[in-house]
Amino acid sequence: MTTPTIKRVKNQEVSRSFPRRLHRALPLVMRRCAAVVLEVSLVGASALLPYTIGWYAKDHSQVDRVPLNPVVASTEDAIAKTLAYPRARLNREVAPLTNLFWCIALVMPIGVVSWQVYLLAKTGQTTPKRWFGVRVVSAYGTPPGLIRALWREAVGRWGWPVGTAYLLWRYTGAFPDFGILLGLAGVMLLAESASALFHPRYRTVHDRLAGTYVLKANRPLPSYSEPFEDWSVVGNNPSVTLEVENGWHSPDNGSGNGNGNGKTVTTIVLTSQAPPPRSPSLWLWMRRHPGLTLVMVSFAGMTSVLGTFVGTQVYIQSQTNQRQFKQQNDEVFLALVKQLSSTSATATEERQGAILALARQDDTRALPFLVDLLGQEKTPSLIDAIQQALVSKGPEALPVLRHLNQSLQNDQQTLARRGTPREQQLIAWRQRATNRAIAKILTIYGSQLHNADLSRTDLSQTGSGLAPFILVLDHLDLSGINFRSANLAGASFQHSRFYGAGEDERWGTYDDWIADLSGAELKEADFTGAILNHVVMNRSNFIRASLNHANLSDSYLIDANLSSAQLISADLSRAVLENASLTGADLGEAKLTLVNLHGASLGQVRAVGAEFAFADLTQSNWQGANLSGANFSNAKLRDADLSFTKLVRANFTNAQLQNAKLRNTDLSLADLRGANLTGTDFRGARFTVATPIESTEFIKKPPTATSGTRVQGVNFTHAKHLDAEQLDYICANGGHHPECP
Repeated sequence: MTTPTIKRVKNQEVSRSFPRRLHRALPLVMRRCAAVVLEVSLVGASALLPYTIGWYAKDHSQVDRVPLNPVVASTEDAIAKTLAYPRARLNREVAPLTNLFWCIALVMPIGVVSWQVYLLAKTGQTTPKRWFGVRVVSAYGTPPGLIRALWREAVGRWGWPVGTAYLLWRYTGAFPDFGILLGLAGVMLLAESASALFHPRYRTVHDRLAGTYVLKANRPLPSYSEPFEDWSVVGNNPSVTLEVENGWHSPDNGSGNGNGNGKTVTTIVLTSQAPPPRSPSLWLWMRRHPGLTLVMVSFAGMTSVLGTFVGTQVYIQSQTNQRQFKQQNDEVFLALVKQLSSTSATATEERQGAILALARQDDTRALPFLVDLLGQEKTPSLIDAIQQALVSKGPEALPVLRHLNQSLQNDQQTLARRGTPREQQLIAWRQRATNRAIAKILTIYGSQLHNADLSRTDLSQTGSGLAPFILVLDHLDLSGINFRSANLAGASFQHSRFYGAGEDERWGTYDDWIADLSGAELKEADFTGAILNHVVMNRSNFIRASLNHANLSDSYLIDANLSSAQLISADLSRAVLENASLTGADLGEAKLTLVNLHGASLGQVRAVGAEFAFADLTQSNWQGANLSGANFSNAKLRDADLSFTKLVRANFTNAQLQNAKLRNTDLSLADLRGANLTGTDFRGARFTVATPIESTEFIKKPPTATSGTRVQGVNFTHAKHLDAEQLDYICANGGHHPECP
């Protein structure tokens, strides 16, 4: 009857998988390390996999983009703020599929972590710990429970090591280098795990904080009523006595005769002899010291009564003072308002004085009253006085001035069709006074207005007419100001700064002050020498604007209109100008390294000596442009249209010109070495300088490479529409083509 049992046990032993036997052969420390690596990999993969798919969809999707999911956007902002990631690089519009996968990337790690922590709390094993035969138990040998598991993982294992690394990174000179933060976090996590090597039971810091132990899963759990720590000191505790009882036990061997081998069993009974310590009691101390207790109670009572009396008197007096001060302010305010309605012979002077006095009043009603007065005043001198009064109120006047500007703008458009000349004149005066007040506040308090909102304001130039106005904000710090959809046509911003370090005074972090000029009307504006790097200018209108020597590196000009703009020696490195229009613009000596001009329109552009190295110029249109001496080395020019362009001395080394159109171009002295010319259209292109050569020889020699395009080693096998003259030149100067001898 015992045979089937023996066979079953053998079959169980044989059925064990090789990985299971392998991990059982590993030491406990190696098992723990492998389980932790697998846990981190599992969580990381649950986030990185959908995030990567979403990122790929964002870059390769051809559908219209939509705003980023609000939850994902808030999470992205929180992470960027914590890690000092530049706010300008955050995603605001993505493909719909990207929203889906990024939401999954946000939810999946939370689900994976929650499930693994739940398993750890209930069974003492996460899925990787079960695979490697590792178990976490409490001091009583039971699973740790939810609170202990959360404390162990969130605080012990990850919280304090990563938190310490972050504090060291944030408040030392290492900030904002993200690589240093990763290094510090790795060192702290490694040190926390290595702390097990300095403990006799190989307990890490997070185990000691949570009161847990890590055991092999195949080790039986003890059923002690006392924690492990109490049992470990039995031999050294004088308050514990041992009683040993010996006995014999003869188990039945299955034959029923009870002749099994006897085994000695020792029973250890532990009895604590020390009385339990008594906790200190306040009541017991008071009974032992009645006199001192009475004195203390009496003193506390008198102090509370006296404090209540003094506090009540102070409160009553402060309220009385506030009422008196408010009453005085009300009387002064009402007197000034009454003075504004004066009809005497000196009414204008009196009203001017009242207006200026109102500006000095510390009354919340003064500012709205002055703005309303400006919107109704009909006397030019009083309009100017109100303007000066609003300027003296400082930055707090900007929001109400912005609203008044928008209101007057609407009135001006309405009266332009139906209003009388007198009404149009009054609106123009009020609009000019409002604009001048805004300009003066920006000039005086520029360094204090990094979060000012001037969106949809009309500060455009009105050089002639009823009330001329020109916005001049040269050499000012305008970083962080919101000019979204504002009308700044004809304004002057020479050498002004639109990008600045934030409160941490470090460049390239989340709190950088970055102006927003998206959708702004900047026609014929002057930005000579302005600092516009990282600034958002999507869909802005820069027609005939001057941007000479301006710094536009890392800026965003998607769908912007820079037609006929002056960009001589401007820095546009790494700028994003997807689908932008630069028709007729002057880019002479401009720096456009790594610029993104995908799908941009650059017809008739002048870019003599411009730098386009490593730029993305895919599907761009350059028809009729002058690109003499421009550097296109390593640039992406796939499907670009360069027809009728002048490319004398242009550098196309290692450029990607697949399916590009070079019809009727002047490529004399250009360098095509290393370029990819698969599908490139050379119909009518000129490889040599078109100059007459006087020679008495009957057979004329072909032009040399020094006077024509450099084609040595260039493969023209898959190029299109090469005529006989072009092939002769290619073959004579070291180019490759199947028709070359």
